[in-house]
Amino acid sequence: MNKGKDLLVVDDHGEIRDLLARFLTQHGYRVQGVRDGDAMRQHLGRHRPDLIILDLMLPGDDGLTLCRELRGQGNNVPIIMLTAMGEDTDRIIGLEMGADDYLPKPFNPRELLARIKAVLRRQPDTDSAVTHETPQRLRFGPWLLDTARRELVDDKGVTISLSTAEFDLLRVFTRHPNRVLSRDQLLDLARGREAQAFDRAIDTLVSRLRRKLETDSKNPQLIKTIWGGGYLLAAEVHHEA
Repeated sequence: MNKGKDLLVVDDHGEIRDLLARFLTQHGYRVQGVRDGDAMRQHLGRHRPDLIILDLMLPGDDGLTLCRELRGQGNNVPIIMLTAMGEDTDRIIGLEMGADDYLPKPFNPRELLARIKAVLRRQPDTDSAVTHETPQRLRFGPWLLDTARRELVDDKGVTISLSTAEFDLLRVFTRHPNRVLSRDQLLDLARGREAQAFDRAIDTLVSRLRRKLETDSKNPQLIKTIWGGGYLLAAEVHHEA
């Protein structure tokens, strides 16, 4: 299903760009490589890739800045962040900026391939009329979640952009309203076999959702923390036609 997708590699090391381009092309992807943020912006002005592989350490604007810029523009193209540091702090910041996944350097190209497949698998298949879930319009509080468009709309009709990971997590909450879900349950339900085995990823995604959903994200009324238990969506969910 994912073969034939367009990938953009943003890395200032030419050898890495060439290696990834050869490897991923062998697995059926179309790959373009650029060395920095300016070249990335030029490329995105002409093409829309299906996924961006974005290095954290770049000349000029770094990967975090570029990720934040794209999300601020409402661009929800999936992003896998590459970092040479491999620290929890770096991957959490990357997730906070809107990255869908991360991979520390050095890495096995086959692991990157698996991550690419996992992220793309969570994207809607626009080439097929068959979906695994009947599209729904779900009303909770002042919000409407359109699962067909993968959009969140407020009570004034304004669309709020969601990354793939944010949408997946919010979809889980709307499936299980007023139910306490542990971090492990949220990871399993949101990402299935691709779930990452560290709790802070969920904490980061919940914080991102709260900033978009809550009037006061420091005093959340919709997504509540249940100490020692996990999180709970404190709202009734209604299906709309």
